[in-house]
Amino acid sequence: MIDLRSDTVTRPTRAMREAMLDAEVGDDVYAEDPTVNRLEERVAAMLGKERALFVPTGVMSNQLCLKAHTRPGDEVIVGTNSHIFNYETGAPALLSGIQLHTIPDAPGWPEIGELDEAIREAAYYLPRTAVIALEQTHNRAGGTVIPIDAMRSIAAFGRERGIAMHLDGARLFNACVASSIAPRDYAEPFDTVSICLSKGLGAPIGSVLAGPAALVEIAHKFRKVWGGGWRQAGMLAAAGLHALEHNVERLRDDHRKATAFADALDGHASVSVPVRPQTNIVLLLVDGVDAAQVAARLAERGVLVSAAFKGKLRAVFHMDVSLEDAQMAAAIIREELDSLEPSSMDHDAVRRA
Repeated sequence: MIDLRSDTVTRPTRAMREAMLDAEVGDDVYAEDPTVNRLEERVAAMLGKERALFVPTGVMSNQLCLKAHTRPGDEVIVGTNSHIFNYETGAPALLSGIQLHTIPDAPGWPEIGELDEAIREAAYYLPRTAVIALEQTHNRAGGTVIPIDAMRSIAAFGRERGIAMHLDGARLFNACVASSIAPRDYAEPFDTVSICLSKGLGAPIGSVLAGPAALVEIAHKFRKVWGGGWRQAGMLAAAGLHALEHNVERLRDDHRKATAFADALDGHASVSVPVRPQTNIVLLLVDGVDAAQVAARLAERGVLVSAAFKGKLRAVFHMDVSLEDAQMAAAIIREELDSLEPSSMDHDAVRRA
């Protein structure tokens, strides 16, 4: 099986499992787990922030940051295609009593003019614009790397207006490897940053948020409120430390696989790559056929892709997929598209399935 649904499907390597087995542990609710403490110190230093906090998931990490920045009734500006808006289950409203104001972000980031239009005026009957959130790399834009100059311009624009800045950096290290820009430099324009350890870095679980100590203290409290206080979490933190030490530079391999995969499909009459891959994500626009049915047929042949992108397929490359797997997957996709007759497909039946 060639699993290209996400880079979250990776499994810990033997070396990572050994690091987990040997981890020194303590009770993290009492801040007594030395391995958790070491991970948090490492990430804070990498991102140039005062303090960091290890949490179970990327959604929790983003939501804790938004909680720390806001009060009920506030508004957060995010892109229409952002992960926070599309894939976090309405959590800002549910957990923090805040609403999201979405603006276009087709290339992966919004224009200053769109931001200016979205910021609320100061009036008691309007919500307060509290946060602007960006995403690096941008998932729905095909793993696009937001240029650092664009990030700095947006952050300066927000800060001039007293608005906090948050970076959903779930795949930040993919951006760093692709651009040769350090994590600290990408993080500098933002008050808070979230990174994920369980995507391309290959850890089995965990994200880390970082920012000013006062904001992280609020996040720490609500991590406990939301059920995220954990005990001997050092075994999981050890996996994260191993990932940061050994799996960052190897992300280049995943980017090469994505490029090879896109190249192998280039020129096929029934599929196009709307965004040239910059990192490990490839979006495929299939012409005249139902993407969900294509994904179902590919699964029968041992290739798993995501069909949750409104008529597009998404393939994500990671450490558990080889270059040969990428090339084989592309060949199978070409064969399946060649075999499909668009006019004969029952699209209503596919949607009902």
